[in-house]
Amino acid sequence: MTINVNLNDKVALITGASSGIGRGVAEAFAMSGCKVYLNYPCENEEEEAAEIAGCLKHAGYNAEITRADVSQPSEVELMVSEILRTEKKIDILVNNAGIAQSAPIQKISLEDWKIMMDVHVFGTFLCTRAVLPSMYDRDDGRIINTASQLAYKGAPGFAHYTAAKGAIISFTRSLALEIGRRNVTANCVAPGATLTPLLKDVPDDVMNEIRKAIPRGKLADVDEVVGAYLFLASDSSSHFRGQCLSPNGGDVFL
Repeated sequence: MTINVNLNDKVALITGASSGIGRGVAEAFAMSGCKVYLNYPCENEEEEAAEIAGCLKHAGYNAEITRADVSQPSEVELMVSEILRTEKKIDILVNNAGIAQSAPIQKISLEDWKIMMDVHVFGTFLCTRAVLPSMYDRDDGRIINTASQLAYKGAPGFAHYTAAKGAIISFTRSLALEIGRRNVTANCVAPGATLTPLLKDVPDDVMNEIRKAIPRGKLADVDEVVGAYLFLASDSSSHFRGQCLSPNGGDVFL
């Protein structure tokens, strides 16, 4: 998906970019002139990430892959430092890496709760912390965090997921206040239910209930949410600070 956004000469790091929304964002940014670094977490997803980058390069766009588990401080620091050493800057950070599970609260294990928080909340914090000093030094940057409309409405069976996404929104607001008058922005996109591999483990009966709750009557395609990221990455969003855009088919009115 492309809209009229000029990201020429920009460098973007998109976490969780080997599939789903992250992949769509990386492709849209690249097609808008940006050099994109597609982050993936482990060797199992390297082939997918490399295939996406290869297709973008074949089409004449700029794309590279970079491996890091965003919940691991040393891996995040190494990833960011290597990009900065090569590019001298990161203009746009999209904290998109995420996982999803469905279970009632009494059946959520401590390990599953921790993993959910580590990937979503700790990962967003670590990547932001690593990139922010260089953005401050240049007085320029865009930070876009992926939340969820479920952070606002809640969802049975997704308490750990919604708690993590709610924390991301709160973190973004505090970050925006800290940034103050700098030419660095921090905002969220809170997509509604979207057709991505993230939902592959969600039971069919739960998915049917989710679908019925959406006024539009359907889950979003990735292309239907990518425009929010493109806008927040662009110069046109300079007055958006600590905001949350939610392409969700009418599921939640923010």
